[in-house]
Amino acid sequence: MNIQKRRLGNAEIEVTPIGLGVMQFSGGKGLYGKIFPFMPQEEKSAIVQTALDGGINWFDTAELYGFGNSEQGLSAGLKAAGIKNGEVVIETKWFPILRTSRNIPKTIEDRLRYLDGYSINVYLVHQPWGFSSPEAEMDAMADLVEAGKIRSVGISNFNAIQMRRAHAALKKRGLPLVVNQMEYSLLDRGIESNGVLETAKELGISIVAYTPLGYGLLTGKYHKNPELFNQTTRGFMLKRKFKQSRPLVEALEEIGKKYDATPGQVALNWVIHFQGESVVAIPGATKAEHAKESAGAMKFKLSKDEMNWLDELSQEIK
Repeated sequence: MNIQKRRLGNAEIEVTPIGLGVMQFSGGKGLYGKIFPFMPQEEKSAIVQTALDGGINWFDTAELYGFGNSEQGLSAGLKAAGIKNGEVVIETKWFPILRTSRNIPKTIEDRLRYLDGYSINVYLVHQPWGFSSPEAEMDAMADLVEAGKIRSVGISNFNAIQMRRAHAALKKRGLPLVVNQMEYSLLDRGIESNGVLETAKELGISIVAYTPLGYGLLTGKYHKNPELFNQTTRGFMLKRKFKQSRPLVEALEEIGKKYDATPGQVALNWVIHFQGESVVAIPGATKAEHAKESAGAMKFKLSKDEMNWLDELSQEIK
């Protein structure tokens, strides 16, 4: 399958429009380990292999996702698939809470150890809530690039002003700010109105959309079986927009018939095409079939009229 790749920001890094987020691999350890149950390595490896089979060439993980569990599960899955270093793109993130920028060089060896031979293509500051300024954090990240520890630098959840500061600090070091990872979907379009998307486009920074399926609400499974609310720890997030989103989900289903696609695939396709090539997405997966479905969203492209119709329905959800 020939999937057109996109450059991440102004870096010489090319990725498929959809990657795979492996936060779910954190099960049993750390903050996210309490949300996601323990997952056997065989299942993690099956998810990674399925993503690769579907054409996906990049993976997103983080220190916070089990403090090594997710990174270790990803590297083991890649090894099981016979993937060599450099054959895929890997993002991971430094956790800044209750830390200063001095911690960045102190913990990079942990990240590399858990990734077990796979290079860090993009290293992100996970949140803008550390004890150091964006400038100090970017300087520490630039040091890692110059030392050959990482290939490029990104941020996550930074607002427009913070993003400009990070971009300017890296520019002084001769480096681009490659990505800003933000929540973005047909149910959460905040970056369109708070200046983040506009600033990212102006500065040549890619938006990496997390939660692109609206915590699963856009797959339609909760509308078909509301009882599933009782089986998820995120039910409170879903119920608020449950009724309002029904017309949108019905439209996703209708459009999906034309492309032999699921509602979730149509929703992902909208995310990666509505803003041109500015946005790429990292849906997660708790089962191999989820990775297969996400990869399948790259096999077609919605028409402009279809994207505008979904846009209009999405705007009605508050």
